[in-house]
Amino acid sequence: QVQLVESGGGSVQAGGSLRLSCVVSGYTSPIYFMAWFRQAPGKEREGVAGIYTGTEITTYADSVKGRFTISQDNAKNTLYLQMDSLKPEDSAIYYCAAGGFGGSKWSTAEQYNYWGQGTQVIVSL
Repeated sequence: QVQLVESGGGSVQAGGSLRLSCVVSGYTSPIYFMAWFRQAPGKEREGVAGIYTGTEITTYADSVKGRFTISQDNAKNTLYLQMDSLKPEDSAIYYCAAGGFGGSKWSTAEQYNYWGQGTQVIVSL
């Protein structure tokens, strides 16, 4: 059973930075694609960034392009999300996800089989 454990959330002022981590364990076959999602109160869960784990090709939602960077450290079995130039509208619970297949619908939550418990990010003015 794949397990995902996020960390690194917190409170920060607008313009600041945070780095989220997601430690992956329990997988018995290669994970093809991983992603970060976020969900703000009263809103649907939205894909923020994704990465093809074999090629490290990345993709981003327009709302975070140029500010967020997704990366991985295979030696540590860890997925990262570096978030810079944070805005109040970035406030949400952030989740890492695995088991999806990427492609044009990578940001569709239903394609992912495994989810972490989430880590909260609060950005204040």
